[in-house]
Amino acid sequence: MIKLAPIVAIDVADLTQVTILLKELSVAPRPIIKIGMELFYHFGPALVRQVQQAGFAVFLDLKLHDIPNTVERAMKVIGALGVQFTTIHAAGGLEMLTAGKRGLIAGAQSVGAAPARLLAITQLTSIDEQILHEQQHVSLSLGESVQEYARLSQSAGLAGVVCSAQEVSLIRPVVDASFLCITPGIRPLNAKQDDQKRVVTPAQARQLSTNGIVVGRPITQAKNAQRAYQQIAAEFMEE
Repeated sequence: MIKLAPIVAIDVADLTQVTILLKELSVAPRPIIKIGMELFYHFGPALVRQVQQAGFAVFLDLKLHDIPNTVERAMKVIGALGVQFTTIHAAGGLEMLTAGKRGLIAGAQSVGAAPARLLAITQLTSIDEQILHEQQHVSLSLGESVQEYARLSQSAGLAGVVCSAQEVSLIRPVVDASFLCITPGIRPLNAKQDDQKRVVTPAQARQLSTNGIVVGRPITQAKNAQRAYQQIAAEFMEE
């Protein structure tokens, strides 16, 4: 099974904190750095280049969701940044997903880079059954919804999905072995859940056969970010 180094979401307030975190996280196994909406909207491609120049792979998590033409054009820009992973909402449908992948490949080819792995967002880990049924008016169960989004994403040629580790076992039977399940909502024992509703520990994520975990605040808000990261990495990467 493919197992990626932990993905660290650097959801911090400013570039000074980013610089400090990158220095603290320059350890083995070197994490993949996730840049989310807030930081990217503040600092744009310059931040991506800063992280790349520090020697890290980049997960650019912008969760695109728009009409297919707009998504294709935006993904072309993302592809030209040379990042390793990026995201799109599965809820946008097959045409949008395939357009996104097409744009991503074209952007990467324009700069001679390898195309990023495109991951589809299934259901956010802040969503639970009540929200799904009462606010989104979806009749499927949460697990069934995630499973169907995974099927759709694979049919569009995507590399994988972002899902709760609790749903990996539902996804595995309906996708190829190489299809990635990347799981946020990771919290060490005794850590606060914050706004996450479907959470697991790094060890539980490993046992559930997730390919990669995304961890933010338990590392970035720790008194010693390096130690927090290394503990989480050891727990997840253990064979």
